[in-house]
Amino acid sequence: MTTEVSDLKNPPRSAARMTLRAFRENRLAVAGLVLIVLFLLFCFLGPLVYHTEQVATNLSGANQPPGAGHPLGTDDVGYDELGRLMEGGRSSLEIGVAAAVIATVFGTLWGAIAGYVGGFVDAVMMRVVDTLLAIPTLFLLLILAAIFTPTVSLLILVVSFGAWLSPARLVRGETLSLRTREYVQAVRMMGGGSRRVVLRHIMPNAIGTIVVNATFQVADAILLVASLSYLGLGIAPPHADWGNMLSNGTEFVQNGYWWMILPPGIAIMLVVVAFNLLGDALRDALEVRLRRR
Repeated sequence: MTTEVSDLKNPPRSAARMTLRAFRENRLAVAGLVLIVLFLLFCFLGPLVYHTEQVATNLSGANQPPGAGHPLGTDDVGYDELGRLMEGGRSSLEIGVAAAVIATVFGTLWGAIAGYVGGFVDAVMMRVVDTLLAIPTLFLLLILAAIFTPTVSLLILVVSFGAWLSPARLVRGETLSLRTREYVQAVRMMGGGSRRVVLRHIMPNAIGTIVVNATFQVADAILLVASLSYLGLGIAPPHADWGNMLSNGTEFVQNGYWWMILPPGIAIMLVVVAFNLLGDALRDALEVRLRRR
């Protein structure tokens, strides 16, 4: 009787509430989420408040240190560094998030189909993944970026082309486990088609793995774009991203123009760390939920 009364006073928490509570208790995760929100506001709403010229150059105002009118100084062609940081961040975040979404969706479908169908189909599909994984990602991206003229849309496709392999392997492993569950077998016995099983039952139950991996995919995509831009294969001027800002700044490091290097370098570091913290927190929160089941 006492146990029943205790259960009534403390009803079992839903999985979503347990996950949210575990996430809130992780201070690093909250800090990462706050950083991401601040960067989104800075890059997408900042230009609406802080208007700067980011198309026409102004050589007479080049290489100015931080001061009145230019809080972060100007670069070698006179662009305001703070405005440039906003525009570059918008490009980097757009490419990172879009590439991660495309890679996650395609990789999830690929892995779910391979794991669910199994047999010869699974073997062929995963050999494709293994073959592409054997090619260094940056090397592959350098080839594609050298062949085609880099634009935001092209960089999204190029980065997502090399990023879908990881979620494909993860989801395939989850699918191999989920397809043997009783509810999946029941759907198949009742005549449910493979498409329904994959889209309505397997993928939703692998959502934890998919979401956690997607956060890491964003961080990896931003780093890849920065690497490509640093090597001179990023977005062509007058457009910018943090990678080509950093690459441009290194040419003047001996002149002591620190304001061309530190802001984009710190921005890349903070955003990548923030997304990694978010991914780690989501993984820990989902593990807490699974342990309490």
